[in-house]
Amino acid sequence: MEKSNGKVSLLSVKQGEPTLVCPAEDTEKGLYFLSNLDQNIAVIVRTIYCFKSDEKGNVNAAQVIRDALRKVLSHYYPLAGRLAISSEGKLIVDCTGEGAVFVEAEANCKMEEIGDITKPDPESLGKLVYDIPGAKSILEMPLLVAQVTKFQCGGFVLGLCMNHCMFDGIGAMEFVNSWGETARGLPLSIPPFSDRAILKARSQPKIEHLHQEFAEIEDKSNTNELYKDEMLYRSFCFEPEKLEKLKKDAMGNGALEKCTTFEALSAFVWRARTKALNMLPDQQTKLLFAVDGRPKFNPPLPKGYFGNGIVLTNSISQAGELLEKPLSHAVGLIQDAIKMVTDDYMRSAIDYFEVTRARPSLSSTLLITTWSRLSFHTTDFGWGEPVLSGPVALPEKEVILFLSHGKERKSINVLLGLPASAMKVFQEQMKI
Repeated sequence: MEKSNGKVSLLSVKQGEPTLVCPAEDTEKGLYFLSNLDQNIAVIVRTIYCFKSDEKGNVNAAQVIRDALRKVLSHYYPLAGRLAISSEGKLIVDCTGEGAVFVEAEANCKMEEIGDITKPDPESLGKLVYDIPGAKSILEMPLLVAQVTKFQCGGFVLGLCMNHCMFDGIGAMEFVNSWGETARGLPLSIPPFSDRAILKARSQPKIEHLHQEFAEIEDKSNTNELYKDEMLYRSFCFEPEKLEKLKKDAMGNGALEKCTTFEALSAFVWRARTKALNMLPDQQTKLLFAVDGRPKFNPPLPKGYFGNGIVLTNSISQAGELLEKPLSHAVGLIQDAIKMVTDDYMRSAIDYFEVTRARPSLSSTLLITTWSRLSFHTTDFGWGEPVLSGPVALPEKEVILFLSHGKERKSINVLLGLPASAMKVFQEQMKI
């Protein structure tokens, strides 16, 4: 029995045998290039989408979704392949056409009994996505695994397991929405643009920026010790009024001309987490976040670019300074990090990886990932929009996730995990 948000979750799921779903038509074979922006974030992302319609039960849900997957894979054919390592030692897709993995499952309860999916609960929600038994590395995992779980109330959940090297949030959203359009018999409103070679490194790499997103920071404050404590996961809801107040606070001393919701909220949680982890005043702390490079490349990436068009940028500050100075100071650091992202900077980051093969370091770091601008809530397979959608778990302990929430999507849920002692302090900080 698991406890989820104070109520006991009795969710038990019976999974059928996994099958392979191949593209409906013959597709290109051979090796498919992944750019350096894809290489950096080859982590598995697990998400769930809950559907329920009063007019339509779930009897043929799995069949409809499987048939649509066959058709949509003809457009997104690399997803039917397998990851491999290229002669240069980088990730590449071998387009074998083997297919995506598909599983049908049944739950022993109604959908509303799963509990609150607005906070990550890997224990319970993890049953709604299928994990390949015995897979030791991402090379042994298919690029797309889908599970359709039918619930006793007539609703169903689509659980997806996708590799981030294939998509960023925008790409994943366009894919899932295309899959839904296919299920409803509609043409794709945004067909994928699949040539990733447009983001190849330059033949003479030019590293023209200081790429501190990769900088390794010494953990003087010994926060790693704290993380041996029990981990707690919480979600904090910021309603529009609260978000407005944060923006007002940031603008209050006249140091800033403007301030977005993302900048104010990021600055606020960066400071709160720094305090909660009890960092020493001279401890450096890094904030990492992704900026959508699609419109910032010159020329901009084509519509429907099926791949990672996001680039990590960073702010670094001493913990003492971050906490002593007003909120506007932290916002200013974040604004500078966003301004830094130009075509030049992104090409330099691509070349930096080409030369160093470095992975961004997460020591003494907070990585904020924003899903609040992604419209996963518009996905429709014929049962209307999802009642709820969200991630199953956070990929790393350093990650905080922003998810839009509520009917108007004007509220933002902040999801994170912290050691129990730190969570207590963080919760205090959230009272504004």
